[in-house]
Amino acid sequence: MDIFIIAVLIVAAVILFLVELFIIPGISIAGFLAGGCIIYANYYAFANLGTTAGFITLAISAITCVGSLVWFMRSKTLDKIALKKNITSKVDRSAEEKVKIGDTGTTTTRLALIGYAEINGDIVEVKSTDGFLNEKTPVIVNRITDGVILVEKNKS
Repeated sequence: MDIFIIAVLIVAAVILFLVELFIIPGISIAGFLAGGCIIYANYYAFANLGTTAGFITLAISAITCVGSLVWFMRSKTLDKIALKKNITSKVDRSAEEKVKIGDTGTTTTRLALIGYAEINGDIVEVKSTDGFLNEKTPVIVNRITDGVILVEKNKS
């Protein structure tokens, strides 16, 4: 009966260990339960069956955990649950292509360095080079870098 209890605890620990690694990763209840099962199985073997049986249980526990991890990694189970979709969408930059350096517009939101402005009839995301700008402030396009439209307050 003692060997059956130890075997059940080791099997439960392996299952919970695999659940922790592949289904609900992170430090969760499954990980704590797996650790508790494996520790208690080894403690039970040392306490009730002796030192020799304890070391055998410890070796079997280590081999079982590592073996199940290797087996699960080599099986096709991960391929079935893995995400295989590639993201092919792109950011719409059509409004930014219409904007040129020197174009003027008005902010539609408060520019806390980044916000929106209406330039040439299009509302685009802009970045302020003059610091914070309030809503409905006239702005002029200073430069365009990597799709980011940099504006400054229009002084005229």
